[in-house]
Amino acid sequence: MPLNEELLAILCCPVTKTPVRLLDGGELARLNQAIEAGRVSHVDRSAVEQQLEEGLITRDGVMIYVVDSGIPIMLEEKGIPGSQIS
Repeated sequence: MPLNEELLAILCCPVTKTPVRLLDGGELARLNQAIEAGRVSHVDRSAVEQQLEEGLITRDGVMIYVVDSGIPIMLEEKGIPGSQIS
């Protein structure tokens, strides 16, 4: 289920308050390849084990948040550092 556009317009990083946007197709593909290779972890250092169908990234590219069944999971410890998709 895609993320609601109205919700997307008001969401921001819970830590820095930086606005977020949806990951584009290339970013999502790179992140999922890294997840498949076991190279991605959350801020709390736990491994990201499932590929993402959808994700949000802060406009400055610093943090990624998983969107699960149309629901953004915007917990600080479950963020994924954006540097893991470069």
